[in-house]
Amino acid sequence: MLKNKIHFFRRMSSKRNPEKPPSYISFKKYPVDIIFCIVWSLILAPITFLEVGGIIRIIIGLPFIFFIPGYILIFALFPARKTDRGIDVIERIALSFGLSIAIISLIGLGLNYTPWGIRLESILLSIFVFVIGVGAIAIYRWFISPPEKRFYLPLDYFLPKSESKLDRVLTVIVLISLILAVAIPIYVIITPKIGEQFTGIYLLELDHKTEEYPRNLSVGENIEGIIGIINHEYKTINYTIEIWLINQTTEENQTIYHHMWYMNKINITLDHTPINTEGPWMPQWEYNYNFSINRKGNFKLAFLLFTNQTEQYEYEKDYKNIAEQKINNAYRGLHLWLTVT
Repeated sequence: MLKNKIHFFRRMSSKRNPEKPPSYISFKKYPVDIIFCIVWSLILAPITFLEVGGIIRIIIGLPFIFFIPGYILIFALFPARKTDRGIDVIERIALSFGLSIAIISLIGLGLNYTPWGIRLESILLSIFVFVIGVGAIAIYRWFISPPEKRFYLPLDYFLPKSESKLDRVLTVIVLISLILAVAIPIYVIITPKIGEQFTGIYLLELDHKTEEYPRNLSVGENIEGIIGIINHEYKTINYTIEIWLINQTTEENQTIYHHMWYMNKINITLDHTPINTEGPWMPQWEYNYNFSINRKGNFKLAFLLFTNQTEQYEYEKDYKNIAEQKINNAYRGLHLWLTVT
């Protein structure tokens, strides 16, 4: 009788505390890795076309270029596990990086001979078509393969056997650290280094020459010219050009501003344009400017460039009290010496 009771309690105890199998995750019913690669590529499209910047675009864009094309091609060629007709996980990952670089290079070479050329939109669309097309083939070949031979992600090798939440969190942190360790060096390599940052401003005649710009004018004579700006600042800038007529003299290496009349203001927003060191120089922005002077004397016509919006001034009002401050605060400046009779 006593033995039967002991046996009963042991059996009940084993039911209340059954030995749990180790935790693991595996994907055997669907090629989840290929579906994940396609979804990842779909996410990149709106981020790129909406010009979303920062770390999000980098994190999503790097695998799309350096891993996904090669991985999907490898999967389409070898949908089976490590057998006489398959390869293992390490071989797939290693080949994926190398093949991705080769695929991107071949796509770029092909686009170079098309009317679309090598542009962000054409490259993105071409890689996207490749991923979708080869991905569809990979999924089809996976499903027609025998279930016992299909390749699937053996994530049970990576997940901890313990049920501790702390162990799982630490494992996720390690995986994220490994991804960043690969992504950061690639980002540093492919990111173009920023060169010298500057803005160019110039004055030309209407025929784009500078040799014959008028120096001697008559009162009220209308003069036409070109003001040009080119942005090499690696960012978009809201420029302001202020035109001032200045009457000044120099005594003992000191400039004395007698008058400073406000003439005009021009506002323009320009994006960064790369420096062209190979082809012919091309202007980015030019403006035909007309002016006339209704005073006699020797003047300096100053074109002061600012990288922000400035306050509004009254036309032909004398602002000699702020002349020195205004000229010193300008980001760039050009001037013409004129004699008006």
